Amino acid sequence: EKHEVVEGKVDWKGRPAQRHKHGGTRTSYFILGAVGLACENMATVALAVNLVTYFNGIMHMEVAEAANQLTNYMGASNIMAILFAILADTYIGRLRAVIFSACLEMLGLALLAIQAHHPKMKPPTCNVFNPADHCEKVEGGNAAYLYASLYLLAAGSAGLKASLPAHGADQFDEKDPKEARQRSGFFNYLLLAACTGGAISLTLLVWIQDHRGWDIGFGFGCIGVAFGILLILIGLPWYRIQLIEGSTALTEIVQVYVAAYRNRKLQLPEDPSDLYEISKDKEAAMEVEFLAHREIFKFLDKAATKDSSPATLRKTPNPWRLSRVTQVENAKIVLGMLPMFFCTIIMTLCLAPLQTFSIVQGLTMDPTITKSIKIPPATLPVIPILFLMILVPIYNHLFVPLIRKLTGHPTGITHLQRIGVGLTLSCLSMTAASIMEVKRKAVARDHGMLDALPKSQPLPISTLWLSIQFFIFGVADMFTYVGLLEFFYSEAPRALKSMSTSLLWNSMALGYFLSTILVKLVNRATKDRTRSGGWLAGNNINRNHLNLFYLLLAILSLINFCIYVVVARRYEYRPQSPPVEASKVRVDSNEKAAAKIKVEN
Repeated sequence: EKHEVVEGKVDWKGRPAQRHKHGGTRTSYFILGAVGLACENMATVALAVNLVTYFNGIMHMEVAEAANQLTNYMGASNIMAILFAILADTYIGRLRAVIFSACLEMLGLALLAIQAHHPKMKPPTCNVFNPADHCEKVEGGNAAYLYASLYLLAAGSAGLKASLPAHGADQFDEKDPKEARQRSGFFNYLLLAACTGGAISLTLLVWIQDHRGWDIGFGFGCIGVAFGILLILIGLPWYRIQLIEGSTALTEIVQVYVAAYRNRKLQLPEDPSDLYEISKDKEAAMEVEFLAHREIFKFLDKAATKDSSPATLRKTPNPWRLSRVTQVENAKIVLGMLPMFFCTIIMTLCLAPLQTFSIVQGLTMDPTITKSIKIPPATLPVIPILFLMILVPIYNHLFVPLIRKLTGHPTGITHLQRIGVGLTLSCLSMTAASIMEVKRKAVARDHGMLDALPKSQPLPISTLWLSIQFFIFGVADMFTYVGLLEFFYSEAPRALKSMSTSLLWNSMALGYFLSTILVKLVNRATKDRTRSGGWLAGNNINRNHLNLFYLLLAILSLINFCIYVVVARRYEYRPQSPPVEASKVRVDSNEKAAAKIKVEN
């Protein structure tokens, strides 16, 4: 009996993965369920918007400090993704990284639930918005416990972001045209799963946090992560698991830059075929990746330039002095992705205020929808999420096939075009946020409520007005972040898929950290120019200038988009892999001796 084997993939016992049995759309449902209903989104999305009220209302931090603590947490949960990506790609494998990270996330949530439950581990209850109360801020051992638990949660979240999407994409073979299209659909449904989990988190979990207590809210998230771990383990017999290639792939990229510098004085050959490459015989083609030479970043071609001196020719090639053309091309791909990486940082810089200051805005507004229904400010992001849950299937099943017929591109529009649409919408979102803040402050001024206490004295303007800026940014999410995730995965070298997708999270991390820096710089620069002591200073945003801060972000977004258009037009996509028919390998079912290959069990 013969079975078609998927090259470079094994099952959970280390045997070659079979196309009819392992991977594909069916197996990806376990990953999508873990993303949406458990580990990543259901347990953590509410924290991304509501944690600022925990810091401000329970731990008694000022609004600006609470916002900065939240953005620092979000930044850490994204920047650490690169460390887990390296761990997943080169040492323990993506599946193990998923399970380990989920356990860290569950532990962090459990520790936060314990602190939220015990009164001695947090400051005494008081109204932080009433200056006469002189609220005590969290400090000492309790503050250390808070930050340790929070960043343990951030580490787990980072590991899931780095390894879970890449593990899901591993279920599809990019050399098979049908599975390549299915993989593009997987990234769209990854957003749908994230939206589903986000909708549960922003409604049920936020309600629990606000009405039943933060201890129960953290505990509920902990149970959700435990369910996600169980869901991942159930799918174990059907996964395609990427072979671990050790530190070789990352080392080879570094070797190219070192070799290019050491060979900087050598003359490039006129014919690119004279650059160094190993023999592409049939046996090598099954084990080693080959990429054609491209006329970009030619200074890196120095790494593949052979030294013609007799002494050098007699020696075995030193990988730190001479690299293969394929190695050089992979290094070019990584270098070429960096401008897109930097251009998307500004988008997260815009996202951060929506997750912090917009929630504080909502606390001053009227949350009433009907006499019996009130919407918490932290639940506002559910509006664009619900819209995206409708839009994603329409985009994937109607828009993409229609545009595919016009453009001939498998995904309808290119990854970079999709990212560009999102960047444009993020600029519009900041503009809408600035206009909305002008309107909100005008209502406060016209009704003599500039010093009104949030929640207890709401302004006569509905919280739903804030949904406009969330709605526009939610659509921008669908285009930019999903486009980036698919772009990084599809363009990256074969052995660095987790590391490449972590670039999205690193981009977001830098955006969050820059938001913290920008808030401090803006407050310092405007300290003596405003009565409030800075555009964003203090707890009373009615006397602040948040509208000007949003306008500043809109201008930065516009400048960033113009730069992105320039670099995107210059980008050259990597050569596509040949169809699977050209590289199918069929083996007898008893030829499953893969023990000599280091695999992820």
